[in-house]
Amino acid sequence: MSTIKRLHPGPRMSQAVVYNGTVWLAGQVGTPGDDVAAQTKEILANVDKLLEEVGSDKSKILQATIWMASMADFATMNGVWDTWVDPANPPARATGESALATPDHKVEIIIVAAV
Repeated sequence: MSTIKRLHPGPRMSQAVVYNGTVWLAGQVGTPGDDVAAQTKEILANVDKLLEEVGSDKSKILQATIWMASMADFATMNGVWDTWVDPANPPARATGESALATPDHKVEIIIVAAV
């Protein structure tokens, strides 16, 4: 039987949950008020740290779901994403527009990866 491992649990959520060789990351956001590029860079650095903590890395990402406050910033976010993503192992990905936790959040990224 596989054990469920929760990383950095809080009263509302854990930052990551590992089960049966898969890790699900909570939606990662950047510093509110920063521009889209800065928030995306911060988010992806957080993703790297969380994946490393569970013994994974961006080459093992299975799926990325990206929520943006405005699709007008899609190209800017993609500019950061494209320099970060492993070109030999790009994940399945979806991007949509949605109101985020606060108006100062511009991007939120949710990751599912193999461990």
